[in-house]
Amino acid sequence: VTTCGLLRHRPGGGGAFWVDSQQKRYVPVKGDHVIGIVTAKAGDVFRLDVGGSEPASLSYLAFEGATKRNRPNVQVGDLIYGQFVVANKDMEPEMVCIDSSGKSSGMGIIGQDGFLFKVSLGLIRKLLAPKCEIIQELSQLYPFELVIGMNGRIWVKARTVQQTLIIVNILEACEYMTPEQRKQALAKLSGT
Repeated sequence: VTTCGLLRHRPGGGGAFWVDSQQKRYVPVKGDHVIGIVTAKAGDVFRLDVGGSEPASLSYLAFEGATKRNRPNVQVGDLIYGQFVVANKDMEPEMVCIDSSGKSSGMGIIGQDGFLFKVSLGLIRKLLAPKCEIIQELSQLYPFELVIGMNGRIWVKARTVQQTLIIVNILEACEYMTPEQRKQALAKLSGT
């Protein structure tokens, strides 16, 4: 018997179902918040690598306060945190960096001086769960900024490069640690 994953259901979450698997390639889903890398500018549209089978498009008008005269300063190589508004097998995925009221709500260009890395989609769902113990425990260690994309990408920035790398290593290892092992590792790092 071959298993592809487990069928999961989020009660009260609009009746959402998904298959929890160890898949490597992200499949865009409308409404997902992801981290994309700008790969090209084509007229009024940016092309972003989102880890899927094809790039996503992002209009320069899809940013808070953007107009024909006031364009966002987006360069090839920039990291963008945005949301899919179009994602189906028949059309190119399309992203925006504004919510339904035209506000950025934390979306947009991500700072260049952090660290971007990839983890499994299963770990992403664990980290995005309400009251995630992993993030609560890490926040006791050092202050840091964290952006988590449903496409398996995480961007993190702490005060120093060393602190940033420690947080990256812990987040990567969390997938294979029990909560008790994680607590012991964090206790060693904090000197308690």
